[in-house]
Amino acid sequence: MKRIAIILLALAFVLLGIALARNSETSTDFMDDQIGMLESHILKRDASNPKVSKVDVAWHIDHSLKTINRIYEALENSNPEDFEPNFSFSRLCIFAWGDFPRGVAKAPKTVRPPDVILTEDLYLQLQEAKENLVKLESLDEKAHFEHPYFNAINRDQTKRFLKIHTGHHLKIIKDILK
Repeated sequence: MKRIAIILLALAFVLLGIALARNSETSTDFMDDQIGMLESHILKRDASNPKVSKVDVAWHIDHSLKTINRIYEALENSNPEDFEPNFSFSRLCIFAWGDFPRGVAKAPKTVRPPDVILTEDLYLQLQEAKENLVKLESLDEKAHFEHPYFNAINRDQTKRFLKIHTGHHLKIIKDILK
């Protein structure tokens, strides 16, 4: 019994170490592949599959790009001196797992697409997102934004969040297109 307890404790420490290591993203090109994938799916913007998602591919692209751009604005407008490191169990779990469960959260109004999504708007938002992701690197590491479930997250944690969030929507797009 003691041996099992020691093994479980060691396993818990290993999992905690993995979770903490995956709590942020430091690479400068962390979203390049995902941005390219979003761009390549614009041509399939009208595809839908109600068994996978209530909304079409354009909605997922628009939402992903709005999320990147609005979060960048929040980071840029934040006061780094106000950031205080904090703990969020849900953030720790999601960042370690690397994905969100489907259908659990609802997008805030600021990042919800309009009823009519124009292709030209997708390309404009895509260009803005590319520029914002480059500028993100020059922000103070304590630039932050308040996430509804994960509390205040700093620049590098935000990069991890954006990678997970965009990947989540790319998986949904992939399933729609199957």
